[in-house]
Amino acid sequence: MAELQTEEEQLDAIKRWWKANGTSLIAGVVIAAAGVFGWKAWQSYQANQAEAASMRYQQLLSLAGQDELDADMMAQAQQLIGEVKDEHGDTLYADLATLLQARLAITDNDHAAAMEALQGLIDTTQRPYLQGLARLRLARVQLADGNPDTALKTLEAGVPDALAAQLANTRGDIFVALDREADAREAYRNALRLAQEGGQPVPGVQLKLDNLGAEDAML
Repeated sequence: MAELQTEEEQLDAIKRWWKANGTSLIAGVVIAAAGVFGWKAWQSYQANQAEAASMRYQQLLSLAGQDELDADMMAQAQQLIGEVKDEHGDTLYADLATLLQARLAITDNDHAAAMEALQGLIDTTQRPYLQGLARLRLARVQLADGNPDTALKTLEAGVPDALAAQLANTRGDIFVALDREADAREAYRNALRLAQEGGQPVPGVQLKLDNLGAEDAML
């Protein structure tokens, strides 16, 4: 009887504990399960978003890679750019789409649109390399638009070391436009040196030096 009574007391204790704590326990389990489900759903959503952004960007690359774009193809490219930037604005694909947007604008001889796209990328991207690349391209568009002083100022804002050879080359082109031949020679020599050190050739630099009549142009 004592043993039975002990078991009954234990059962009563369990019932009392469950009455006091059962609801909160169930709630905790439900919340935990919902959290796991929510996290997995979020991960799935993120994966789907990344896949969608990648697909749109690949379509955009395919279009932009055509030798010639007619009006319909250009409109399709602009639509894809808008979709990538609007729906995947915080991704790398959005930044890359903006670079392509600028390139297409230049192809369409719309320097103003190209500069607007590149400046927007410079102002918003959190990726230093792409920001520096956008500055280089913006400077080249400004130079082509007849504004070498503005282009030089653009470059003064900074470009990552990984783009140092391209920076020196662009500075050389700007100095040529400003009739600063000595500075241009120095910039081109620096571009050659940096390209050799980094193993990333910058085409045409040696020819530019030769055209300036630099007898000691070869390194």
